[in-house]
Amino acid sequence: MDSIWEEMYRAAKAVLGARTLSDYVTAGEVSAAVRSKSGKIYVGVCIDTCSSLGICAERNAIFNMITNGEHEIDRVLCIPPNEGKGAPCGACRELMTQLMPGAYKDIEIMIDYAKGRVMKLGELTPEWWID
Repeated sequence: MDSIWEEMYRAAKAVLGARTLSDYVTAGEVSAAVRSKSGKIYVGVCIDTCSSLGICAERNAIFNMITNGEHEIDRVLCIPPNEGKGAPCGACRELMTQLMPGAYKDIEIMIDYAKGRVMKLGELTPEWWID
């Protein structure tokens, strides 16, 4: 595994931490790091609400990237509960696809950090409606 994934993992780990914000909102059970094409790393955490107005950690990190003037994604890493493995949900995949319709298939996604397993978004979404 290369040092960029390790740096992304450390950045996501630094913001990971479950917390209760109110009787209706929790945050931080999942964290994510997104590396833009410029090489900058942006982080985000999940925010869960009782009325499904929450946001995934990956989209939160992507929104952080957009807020800071960038929109092209190079890599995505997520730390799910118990630091397990998994792929971005459909909403996260859809956002990445729509942000980069001509190049989304090349976005690298860390599927299992412990095993160093990486897939490209195009492998996870081979037949997307936008193609």
